[in-house]
Amino acid sequence: MKKVCVIVLTAAITCCFACKDNSSNAQEDKNMSINSEDIRPSALAGSWYDSDPERLKGTIDLYMKHAKIFYDLGKVVGLIAPHAGYRYSGPVAAYAYKQILGKTYDTVVVVSPNHRDPRINFSSVMPHGGYQTPLGLVRVDEEIAQAIIDYDEFDTIRASNLGHIAGSADGLEHSLEIQIPFLQVAAGQFKLVPIVMGDQSPRSCEALAKAMAKAVKGKNVLLVASTDLSHFFTAEQAKKLDGVVSERIESYDPEGLLKDMADGKCQACGGGPTVAVMMACRELGAAKATVLNMGTSGDVTGDNSSVVGYLSAALSIPGVGEEKAEEEEVGVDLGLSPDEKKVLMNVVKNTLEVVVNGGGVPRFNNFNGKLGEKWGAFVTLTKNGQLRGCIGHIIGTQPLITTVAQMTRAAALEDYRFSPVKPEELKDIEYEISVLTPIREIKDVGEIVVGRDGIIITQGVHKGLLLPQVATDYGWDLDTFLEQTCRKAGLPRDAWKDKNTKIEIFSAEILKM
Repeated sequence: MKKVCVIVLTAAITCCFACKDNSSNAQEDKNMSINSEDIRPSALAGSWYDSDPERLKGTIDLYMKHAKIFYDLGKVVGLIAPHAGYRYSGPVAAYAYKQILGKTYDTVVVVSPNHRDPRINFSSVMPHGGYQTPLGLVRVDEEIAQAIIDYDEFDTIRASNLGHIAGSADGLEHSLEIQIPFLQVAAGQFKLVPIVMGDQSPRSCEALAKAMAKAVKGKNVLLVASTDLSHFFTAEQAKKLDGVVSERIESYDPEGLLKDMADGKCQACGGGPTVAVMMACRELGAAKATVLNMGTSGDVTGDNSSVVGYLSAALSIPGVGEEKAEEEEVGVDLGLSPDEKKVLMNVVKNTLEVVVNGGGVPRFNNFNGKLGEKWGAFVTLTKNGQLRGCIGHIIGTQPLITTVAQMTRAAALEDYRFSPVKPEELKDIEYEISVLTPIREIKDVGEIVVGRDGIIITQGVHKGLLLPQVATDYGWDLDTFLEQTCRKAGLPRDAWKDKNTKIEIFSAEILKM
């Protein structure tokens, strides 16, 4: 579990999740003016995803934590991701964006379908301006946008703000914006080419594919297709329909996918964007398409009578930049016995059941061994892959067993970011305990061992913390780990080099349900 904390060493603290921010983008925006009428304000914050930046980051980061990395993809040049509200499709989308964590792109081209605006019967390329989300402003790459617009084989690609910022609020397309916060977390700073695709005919798909491939060839660019799959069938029917899409993607057959959609064998509201991105990536050398994850809205709601299907996939050049996955040990072994670990997990389970039903924190009198020693600890609660509460003490002031019980209550009832856990939720709650070693200040960052140590960065009133498992989960090297801890402290990413910055380290033993 990747966690970042605002440190209050003598009090319980809430736990967030690690992710990249757009502080560099913010600085650039100060130096380069942009007309307010050319900025697409977020139309989805507060509804489709959280409007609070820290909570939004935490939600995305938790989805990323539960997603799997596919180490044999090669060089990823394109992604396919769903575009429903994060509650529904976020866990599936995270599989796509997990594959590019730690990678940087100069520009990302996002192609989405047009759901709302009948005026858009072409591919609407926003030529300048930017998209705003709670995580910051992402500027349009005017050069690449214009190069795509200039490819005019069938007059199906035009410079336009339709679907982006023009017209009434009802004309704002959701399926493009929904991808941007995930990109901001996964790829950090980048420029954007936003394309809303109205005409999804074979001719239009081919033209857009050729235009994108020609415009980005030789550049450090990622292409993203935004699509959901079948709509409002039973889960069983959706599985069959969506399976057809999956098979066409896995076999890298965009032409076959177009035909199957035309014949009614499958559905994908972003079928045109998917086909265009697959074709463009093929022109750029991609020969491998990997379906990473699939699901439906019923997986979240429990209602399988009428669902929407979701899929995430990666388009890649095999054999380029592949890295062999290696299992890494995270944290340290603090000498907790199997019985002690079992006791602590039962403490969380039993405390949850009591306090959520209105009782006080139970008394646990097993102070033998490590359970009676003073260790800092965090308790993290999740539900359906989403953070549900996380609070802990970084310094041990009480017996470990007592700290775990109290932090369980705090995580369930006192995390200010969430409503208290309800009794009916208990069956869906999963939990994790991080038992922390004492912190110590260091003068030489060479003492830090990635995968073993967590980091606390302090400068003035700014503090940021990342737990040991963050770097391992993201595949960060030491410099990146330090930079990301600085960012979580609200400092420049190179603040760790400043002589006025205090760097402390600690480790943890992680116990999972």
